[in-house]
Amino acid sequence: MAEVTGNIGFEETLWKAADKLRGSMDASEYKHVVLGLIFLKYISDKFETRYDELVLEGEGYEEELDEYLSKNIFWVPKEARWGHIRDNAKSEKIGQIIDDAMILIEKENATLKNVLEKRYARPEIDKRRLGELIDLISTIKLHTKEEKDLLGRVYEYFLEKFADAEGKSGGEFYTPTSVVKTLVEIIEPYRGRIYDPCCGSGGMFVQSEKFLEEHQGKLTDLAIYGQELNATTWKLCKMNLAIRGLDGNIGGVHGDTFHNDLHKNVKADYILANPPFNISDWGGEHLKDDVRWAYGIPPAGNANYAWLQHMIYHLSPKGVAGIVLANGSLSSNTSNEGVIRKNIIEDDLIDCIVAMPDKLFYSTGIPVSLWILNRNKKGNEKHRRRENEVLFIDARHLGKMVDRRHRELEKEDIMKISDAYHQWRNIDGKYEDIKGFCKGAKVEEIREHEYVLTPGRYVGIEDTQDDGVPFEEKMENMTSELAELFAKSQHLEDEIRKNLRGIGYEL
Repeated sequence: MAEVTGNIGFEETLWKAADKLRGSMDASEYKHVVLGLIFLKYISDKFETRYDELVLEGEGYEEELDEYLSKNIFWVPKEARWGHIRDNAKSEKIGQIIDDAMILIEKENATLKNVLEKRYARPEIDKRRLGELIDLISTIKLHTKEEKDLLGRVYEYFLEKFADAEGKSGGEFYTPTSVVKTLVEIIEPYRGRIYDPCCGSGGMFVQSEKFLEEHQGKLTDLAIYGQELNATTWKLCKMNLAIRGLDGNIGGVHGDTFHNDLHKNVKADYILANPPFNISDWGGEHLKDDVRWAYGIPPAGNANYAWLQHMIYHLSPKGVAGIVLANGSLSSNTSNEGVIRKNIIEDDLIDCIVAMPDKLFYSTGIPVSLWILNRNKKGNEKHRRRENEVLFIDARHLGKMVDRRHRELEKEDIMKISDAYHQWRNIDGKYEDIKGFCKGAKVEEIREHEYVLTPGRYVGIEDTQDDGVPFEEKMENMTSELAELFAKSQHLEDEIRKNLRGIGYEL
């Protein structure tokens, strides 16, 4: 079957076909089987693109390692190239052949050490279905000179679909793209160190890269730092960065951010993070004297304010952070949380709070909020002084339902939120409070609300347009319609009782 490249909708076609092959394998397991193969196909395609260029040059350098590494292309040994995998797709030893290929690639490329999936020979993986999956992936060419982000498209699409399939556990590695885009558009990470202490599969870094590309920025102007607790998700992140040529320091191994901070001395210019909501088993009882708890000891039974203070600790003197937190963090007063929130507010670190719509996440239906923190609210050549002010945005009414369980923010929604913030923050901004949507509030007003940060308390309720119909007339019409519905309801009830009696039943 001939290879195809990037026609619209090919990601969905590939997903539907691949998903049929899953059989009895759990989505959490199948994810690594599929994404590992897609990654292997991509680096092989990219290698072959460069290989063909060298052959055309006719200098005989097509098997020279440096000719690939100098172009940021992984070296793929002959036995690991996709052609060899494809030709052995029907072999009963195909699982071992893939494992061997992954081992060879790791051996030749130090940045991929201990990253690639090497469990294809396991008996529980059906080798016939594995071969069919290889045949399927072989039909997609994932790298060409013209379209270099085909794998990025497939990868992002598959991560989203796997998160949906896994439900709650899917949130461990995937933050919905529209949420990440909103954060990135708000804080605008142009230049400096960017950090995510719970980076999942690296979505925050990927969207930051896309933001730079859209605004003619340079990828080399961002230094990436991250950490991830889950070992398999850490591997996903390493692969996700690798396929985009992003050089990120996410540690040589996975690790617990609270108990083994791999970036203790990093002070980030930008922090983007979606920490796990309300986790209770984070080991806080062992960290009561930690230097990060400058605003109060976070409760051992909920890590929300531990994450918040960890990120504040890692902010540079002019750093900005965009953090996703459960809405309970806006108002909770239990176990010292209210005290910590008060201290953070009084230290003037909060720039903006955004209340988001519900049903945005695969892992939970609860609504969340975005916390925008800023260590430098004194202003600069672009941003006005806004000390002791906080912008509140109520975006709960934005977005559209894409199915019965999930909502997405559209581009217009994202820009409405980010534009409101920028108009409020920027010197040349023409900001105005909009009742029911946004309001700039002084700290004095927040004190009056006992340091509760729920945006609805500040923005108020949107005014409804007067249609000119008197209230008495509206009530008369409504009661008339209601009486008519009650009459219909009574008629239907009588018919049902009559039919039941006809077959010997009495209700």
